[in-house]
Amino acid sequence: MHQPLAVIHPNAIIGDNVTISPFVTIEDNVVIGEGTWIGPNAVIMSGARIGKNCKIFPGAVVSSIPQDLKFQGEDSILEIGDNTIIREYCTLNRGTSANQKTVVGNNCLLMSYVHIAHDCQVGNNCILANNATLAGHVVVEENALLGGMVAVHQFTRIGAYSMLGGGVLLNKDVPPFVRVARYPASFIGVNVIGLRRKGFNADAIQRIQDIYHQLFVVSQNRTQAVSAIHNQLPKSKELDTIMGFIDNSQNGIIKGLRRGGV
Repeated sequence: MHQPLAVIHPNAIIGDNVTISPFVTIEDNVVIGEGTWIGPNAVIMSGARIGKNCKIFPGAVVSSIPQDLKFQGEDSILEIGDNTIIREYCTLNRGTSANQKTVVGNNCLLMSYVHIAHDCQVGNNCILANNATLAGHVVVEENALLGGMVAVHQFTRIGAYSMLGGGVLLNKDVPPFVRVARYPASFIGVNVIGLRRKGFNADAIQRIQDIYHQLFVVSQNRTQAVSAIHNQLPKSKELDTIMGFIDNSQNGIIKGLRRGGV
């Protein structure tokens, strides 16, 4: 259903059963999948690729140009997967020449005022709470949860199944399966409740806890901790996931919680 008060470019490709509310603006070079609902006053700008059965709430601005002074108007896109919810006044920027696209996966929830900058990659089943902000080139892996007011520095990577507490300021990578809080952002434990909800069994969770106990709790430097993990702990899929993330970190990972700290 297309409202006569909406402004829709004739070249926009609109799927079946898409609801477009009054005062929506849809620009050229836009594709919207079937069953999607777009609320009043939302703006869908050039380069948007929106999946099926999404919900875009009033005031959201989707696929605006990057807030990057190096951007020269090059062609780029913003991809949004199926069943993703974008709440009021979110701002999502398309990519730059670096990656050509910004990506938000399937089944994500972006709460009000979330900002996702150019060239970010957000995996499937992620939740970004109110006012969470991603600078450019941030990677958020699947099933991660970012609390309200989280601010993430450019080029930072957040591992799968991790959980960031509200107000975290993050400039280091977050490995998978952990909880992060405080300032500076610190490991405060394994995301046990989240892992249980996602179907991880007790043995898998225990393996994850053993790895992070060596990495963050045992008193030794990072090199010694990594050596101990490889030499003392059994091989597992969880170990490969965690150590692969750490090995590929460009920024270095967060630190363990400093006892007695703020």
